[in-house]
Amino acid sequence: MRLFNAWEMGQDQTKQQIEKGLHLYQSNQTEKALRVWMRVLEKSADPAGRFRVLGCLITAHAEMGRYKDMLKFAVVQIDTARELEDPDFLTESYLNLARSNEKLCEFQKTISYCKTCLNMQGTTVSLQLNGQVSLSMGNAFLGLSIFQKALECFEKALRYAHNNDDKMLECRVCCSLGNFYAQLKDYEKALFFPCKAAELVNDYGKGWSLKYRAMSQYHMAVAYRKLGRLADAMDCCEESMKIALQHGDRPLQALCLLCFADIHRSRKDIQTAFPRYDSSLSIMTEIGNRLGLIQVLLGVTKCWMIQKELDKALESIEKAQELAEGLGNKLGLLKLHCLCERIYRTKGQQRELRDHVVKFHECVEEMELYCGMCGESIGEKNNQLQALPCSHFFHLKCLQTNGTRGCPNCRRLSVKPGYV
Repeated sequence: MRLFNAWEMGQDQTKQQIEKGLHLYQSNQTEKALRVWMRVLEKSADPAGRFRVLGCLITAHAEMGRYKDMLKFAVVQIDTARELEDPDFLTESYLNLARSNEKLCEFQKTISYCKTCLNMQGTTVSLQLNGQVSLSMGNAFLGLSIFQKALECFEKALRYAHNNDDKMLECRVCCSLGNFYAQLKDYEKALFFPCKAAELVNDYGKGWSLKYRAMSQYHMAVAYRKLGRLADAMDCCEESMKIALQHGDRPLQALCLLCFADIHRSRKDIQTAFPRYDSSLSIMTEIGNRLGLIQVLLGVTKCWMIQKELDKALESIEKAQELAEGLGNKLGLLKLHCLCERIYRTKGQQRELRDHVVKFHECVEEMELYCGMCGESIGEKNNQLQALPCSHFFHLKCLQTNGTRGCPNCRRLSVKPGYV
């Protein structure tokens, strides 16, 4: 009985220390919170308590952009879950392992761990996590420019959010959908979804972390810039950056700096854009966001092109191409070939020009970035898109003009548009 009481007391102390760390973390005393949680991890003999504190450490390191440490704790959490022999704990730990690899842009690993999660069914908690798993998998497919599978995953995540009345998950999915449509240049949808996320924050987010508001404002800023509404883009980005600075959210700070730089470039204020690209580049390098680095280098390339410094533009393209090839980011490669085409056309270098024209069209074919109805490309200019239930997407005007009872790509019957 005495041993049982001591064990129970140890559990209570572990719980109290975890709560103390959470209170410190929510008060922006991040380093103090980390020290409290690390002490719990070192001293606690309670596997369930260790599992929970590892979850806190994983979340905190994710928000600070310390992705390698996040991955390290995720690996330890897997071992702890195996010790507990509980499928719920194991599913959650594999999800954290997937998220860690997603943040490090290891997209194939992310997809593999997500599939492991989805195969570990059987409990209510595991089923509730499926929406988050689908979201992480969708983000990974988007990183690889596999757009149909990305959209399919986002639709599944959105269905889980609706079925379980999970507004936080719905908010995160809406932000990812905003990113999806921004990449495909349907800027109306790229704005609609983060605006929907902002509405969810306003209506339900009284007790939520401010990161949800910051995230929705950032994605709205990106869409507004693409639409040429630069003042609105600046307002949203400033609000997002303010929250990111308050909470020490380094990944979001890097994205906001990139957005600020893009806004200044859109205004042709290159001298103001360059320092912001440099600052974003520095943080992206520090945290290991290689996908973000490609976007920074694309922006820098365009600045050099505006200044007619074509050799410097080609230097930036070379760095970005190495990153895009390493990640398997096909859309990044397509954009780089497009920029090279413009540069070599200006330089009058016909052989290099032809080479990049061929590679550009190979990328379009590989990603299936063309409308199955009219045959024109998707993602070349701002166009409204519509997805069918099979997650193939077409120009909205083509569906409205021609109508279809089946998908022209896969011939699956469809009588109504998909979720998104």
